[in-house]
Amino acid sequence: MSLINTQVKPFKAQAYQTGKFFEVTEQSLMGKWSVVVFYPADFTFVCPTELEDLADAHAEFAKIGVDIYGVSTDTHFAHKAWADTSPAIKKVQYALIGDPTGAMTRNFDVMIEEAGLALRGTFVINPEGQIKLCEIHDNGIGRDAQELLRKVKAAQYTYSHPGEVCPAKWKEGEATLKPSLDLVGKI
Repeated sequence: MSLINTQVKPFKAQAYQTGKFFEVTEQSLMGKWSVVVFYPADFTFVCPTELEDLADAHAEFAKIGVDIYGVSTDTHFAHKAWADTSPAIKKVQYALIGDPTGAMTRNFDVMIEEAGLALRGTFVINPEGQIKLCEIHDNGIGRDAQELLRKVKAAQYTYSHPGEVCPAKWKEGEATLKPSLDLVGKI
């Protein structure tokens, strides 16, 4: 069953962000757009490249009202230690959520049970707490923050313009489509 258009399930977890620990729940995601990015583990290989790429694009996401959350089954203490020792992770200004019990990882259906680790799952959540984008990758495939940013902008556009859809490779400011009988067979 797809998670698209479902409500984020309840969770409670500890996070680390720029020198502070704090609690995050599903309520933390309400009222604004959120991107939740699951990754396998701290102190690994592809993960820091992805989190650094998101860190480099963080200001662009913030400018359009999007909060970013990185999540792994490590603890929030491990996230702090990683930020203290890795130049790539030191750049991260968004929250890194610790999910050592795997509850949140299971809620988003990205848990690799036999390993106790998350798959690379990306979720875009609207202000009502509904999942609007869900992508799950094999752990050997890294993600691209600019492509994610494009998709978030498309989700925001369709949210604020009911009845319009964004075609392939759509970028902000480009033409959209209004599905109708007149378009059938003409695209």
